[in-house]
Amino acid sequence: MQGMPQGARPAHMMSFMDAVKSSFQQYVGFSGRATRSEFWFFYLSFVVASMGMLVLTIVSAFVLDALTSLMGLLSMVTNLAFFLPMLSVTVRRLHDLGKSGWMFLVVLIPLVGQILLLVWCISDGEAFDNAYGAVPTNTL
Repeated sequence: MQGMPQGARPAHMMSFMDAVKSSFQQYVGFSGRATRSEFWFFYLSFVVASMGMLVLTIVSAFVLDALTSLMGLLSMVTNLAFFLPMLSVTVRRLHDLGKSGWMFLVVLIPLVGQILLLVWCISDGEAFDNAYGAVPTNTL
């Protein structure tokens, strides 16, 4: 927290690559806090990877049928590789709001749960230290 007054949020966003690196480095790190930029850039990387695998799977279906099953398998591996880091960054995002990571289970409530989680993830985090740690600095 050098250079940041008590109760202040970081002045800059975490870069796309730093967010992806941070999330994969802390793939089982459910403690601490994650800023909005870290959370949304990581989810963007997941969407880009998933769409890329989908396009490759569709293209492979036109080229060679045997390649389609391989691409489907690679797509599944990609989704599995993102599962724990995605869960972790979501829990840390909830911590930034001062909420327990168990609040993630609100997504099990049909429709309302997903909307509530989206609203929480869009919201700005607490501008002061909370029970889950210091204000994130957006640096690695």
